[in-house]
Amino acid sequence: MRWGLALVLSLACSSELAAQGKKGIRFWNLTTATISGLQLSPAGKNDWGPNQTANDKDGEVDHDERLRITGIEPGRFDVRVNYRDQRECVVRNIEIRADAVFSIADKDLTECKK
Repeated sequence: MRWGLALVLSLACSSELAAQGKKGIRFWNLTTATISGLQLSPAGKNDWGPNQTANDKDGEVDHDERLRITGIEPGRFDVRVNYRDQRECVVRNIEIRADAVFSIADKDLTECKK
């Protein structure tokens, strides 16, 4: 019986968010490669949070795929991305807004190392 109540509450919350038009924060991978790691830090702090690719069913974000971002509030962030080829890039000072999509493209990858 408890599972039934939890399911009803979960559906009610999802329906309420959908009715309000809130989708949460999402990342859109506009780079040409699959991202295997994505972490956020408040801009300039180098205080990296958890790997957000864990929110994806296969743990990676393919080109042109979107990813749900959790555990952060809107603001300015540095974003660290990792690729399968062991390349790591940091994109600095990205504005992240509530219920919006932010993206990173190849042209943004100016600070990379292997």
